[in-house]
Amino acid sequence: MDYHLIGLSFVTVFLSELGDKSQLATIALSGRSQAPRAVFLGTATALIISSFIGVLAGGTIAEFLPTKLLKIIAALGFAFLAIKLLIFGEEGKK
Repeated sequence: MDYHLIGLSFVTVFLSELGDKSQLATIALSGRSQAPRAVFLGTATALIISSFIGVLAGGTIAEFLPTKLLKIIAALGFAFLAIKLLIFGEEGKK
């Protein structure tokens, strides 16, 4: 088992999920709920299933496209989103 990859995956997802809209929704749900364990189980299950879908999709796509091309596509996608946010900012939300 590749423990380095497990750690890297954990840190990447953990840091990217901090303060995002799903975490804020979880905070709002648990604040209004009398059953915080149910909120935890529901949100944890949702994150696990969405991550599982991402792993399946990534594994399938990786069979057809080289890793370097996937990294280039991901980098271009993030760069496009960053430029769009810098240029349009809040104005793009209409």
